[in-house]
Amino acid sequence: MPTLDKSNLEIAHGFYLKSNKEQIWIQVKIGFIALLILALVFLICWIIGFFLPLIIAIPITLSLIAPFFDVPSLKKSGDLVYYSHLFLSEKVKNGKIIVHGGTLFDYVFAIDRSLNDRERSTLIIGQYLEGLVKLIDQLQKNNSENLTIRGTSYIINERTAQKLGFKVIQTDFLQQCILIYNYFNLVCANSLAKGKLTFPKLNEIQTFEAGLYDLLERRDFINSLHLKLTRKNNGKRHDAAT
Repeated sequence: MPTLDKSNLEIAHGFYLKSNKEQIWIQVKIGFIALLILALVFLICWIIGFFLPLIIAIPITLSLIAPFFDVPSLKKSGDLVYYSHLFLSEKVKNGKIIVHGGTLFDYVFAIDRSLNDRERSTLIIGQYLEGLVKLIDQLQKNNSENLTIRGTSYIINERTAQKLGFKVIQTDFLQQCILIYNYFNLVCANSLAKGKLTFPKLNEIQTFEAGLYDLLERRDFINSLHLKLTRKNNGKRHDAAT
């Protein structure tokens, strides 16, 4: 399945714009900083004779740095496909496609820090919509069967999701465990999305699901909404520049 045009991806995604050597060096630095932090926590715990902070710090640190290694690797292997800079999907499995609205890794390298909180939210939703349209078009081009598209988000609310053709379903137990494990990862991603420190409420994170045929019926509406948001954000950026 073709991915998003590479040249377009590299323009907006700071990580993929870099050479392979630079990408590896970034990952080395992230790994070194993580090890340094854990070493310091271990030293403090050893001095005070209390190791609970270390036990807590290890999974938190791993959850924060994991996307910076996993996502580029999975993209390279084809197990993750970018359809926009902040919208990815996994491979089809058992008639189902799991989509992701960007990871902490993508937020770090693809979001312009000069954007305010409203502009960032508009950008993120616009990228979701752009990616969804491209996914629909690709599946239609491949004459895919009526697959199920499923995703979990704290950005899209139920009303918006229904307009796009999705319905809210119960988040399964495994997904809930993953969300709890990655809570500090979500805090960082949500803070980047809002432009300020923000703590997402786990009970507000919802899982959405739709059949491909339902999305095909709303494809033009989704695309028009994406174009509207893009023009809106570009207009604001132009006004700010002048």
